[in-house]
Amino acid sequence: MASGKDKKAASEEIIEKVKSKFQGWKMKTLSQASRATLITSVANSIPSYQAASLLLPKHVCSKLDALNRNCWWGKKEDNKLGCCLKRQESICTPKYYKLGTMRFVLSAFFFLVLLTYAAAYDPLDPNGNVTIKWDIMSWTPDGYVAVVTLNNFQMYRHIMSPGWTLGWTWAKKEVIWSMVGAQTTEQGDCSKFKGNIPHCCKKIPTVVDLLPGVPYNQQFTNCCKGGVVAAWGQDPTAAVSAFQLSVGLAGTSNKTVKLPKNFTLLGPGPGYTCGPAKVVPSTAFLTPDRRRKTQALMTWNVTCTYSQFLARKNPNCCVSFSSFYNDTITPCPSCACGCQNKNNCVKSNSKILQMKGINTPKKDNTPLLQCTHHMCPVRVHWHVKQNYKDYWRVKLAVTNFNYRMNYTLWSLVVQHPNLNNVTQVFSFDYKPLVPYESINDTGMFYGMKYYNDLLMEAGPFGNIQSEVLLQKDKNTFTFKQGWAFPRKVYFNGDECMLPPPDTYPHLPNSAHKSLLALTTLISSLLFLLISIW
Repeated sequence: MASGKDKKAASEEIIEKVKSKFQGWKMKTLSQASRATLITSVANSIPSYQAASLLLPKHVCSKLDALNRNCWWGKKEDNKLGCCLKRQESICTPKYYKLGTMRFVLSAFFFLVLLTYAAAYDPLDPNGNVTIKWDIMSWTPDGYVAVVTLNNFQMYRHIMSPGWTLGWTWAKKEVIWSMVGAQTTEQGDCSKFKGNIPHCCKKIPTVVDLLPGVPYNQQFTNCCKGGVVAAWGQDPTAAVSAFQLSVGLAGTSNKTVKLPKNFTLLGPGPGYTCGPAKVVPSTAFLTPDRRRKTQALMTWNVTCTYSQFLARKNPNCCVSFSSFYNDTITPCPSCACGCQNKNNCVKSNSKILQMKGINTPKKDNTPLLQCTHHMCPVRVHWHVKQNYKDYWRVKLAVTNFNYRMNYTLWSLVVQHPNLNNVTQVFSFDYKPLVPYESINDTGMFYGMKYYNDLLMEAGPFGNIQSEVLLQKDKNTFTFKQGWAFPRKVYFNGDECMLPPPDTYPHLPNSAHKSLLALTTLISSLLFLLISIW
């Protein structure tokens, strides 16, 4: 808030900015979890810069609370007859601190209601999910032939090796006669069948993708990749996996077919929650000459969403900072990823690393980590390298500390306000992520194909790095108060642990000010003692 500017006009400017964020969003399509994220992460952060230096008037805070309340309940500003199901005091608690900041506090009631929906909500990829589509292509005497397609619509989270595992529960006594492009892990008890033996007779089958190189008569379109599925934002052509199965002892029409239930998806570990199967309009297909359109006899979809909280108790990566204007390196927090593996870690010069098979993954994916103070499998380092007149340069480095894991098709997502002016990225591919049309502060870095798209296991080759050149915005650019460092960092779709803000590298002049203040205090005390003496 510039000095000399009319305070009332400046306050109105803040209100208009918040109002524009609410008007620019498609409010009717946002869930309650989305509205909560919009209010806490976007609306309440707009007045924080002005509130850091001046006390906001109470009428401004009241107006901002009213905007937040209307957004939460989905009311329009001119709708005076809207319905609020709970009192404002029990949901939104404005607190007028000395700096004039406000905090949006959800009540315990809404926390429990939203927990189910918000657990898998990612504010940087609000529409990300894995959609499993079943298309019945033909009827058989006792069932049907269907094509099952997994579409990974997540922008930066891929399904890495050892790949996906899909399961469900049959509604009746169905069996799988045959499969192409995938297989079940167990056949089950098929003793009641004579002659033709089904591929799987289990009530709850578990399906996995085939490995590359299988015979052609076992292959299907978009199959046989070992279950590895790329992220949609990284490679849309590789973000799909499919197989075909023939189901018996099932219905032979749209009215008699019963949809499977209790779908589960491992990708490759836990973290995904699948909803119920829902019948949708039949999928349309084009013939190879693109002159004729056909459609499936019946189609249903299953949507699976990912939650990092369900996948693991601790983060899987951490972030460290450094800069050219400060010799201090801000390391990852101690035990950032938990210290449960500290007793089994290996030092970088240990003789164990010379043993054969040390890099072979275990069936339960137990990591073999290099001994560090943070005990994270992956560390991301952000170094502010150089400062030019109109540009500034950042160096990114990703280090793997797991001796049993190499990361194929890795991705690194960074949120920073200056990513809207990326001039050039060296050694990495870059793609801006704009989940919300009016905000462009998030970007995805990933490896160049056949060059550095593979992050090797811990060791001399377990490191990849690049540099980013960004153009300055004179209205916002600064090195003060840690502005040059990212707000959020994701590696392979999981959020990384950031250091505490008070440990960020600071400008040297701030240290001189503190030293000067301390020297002045000591001099004043000495002068006072001499005067009394």
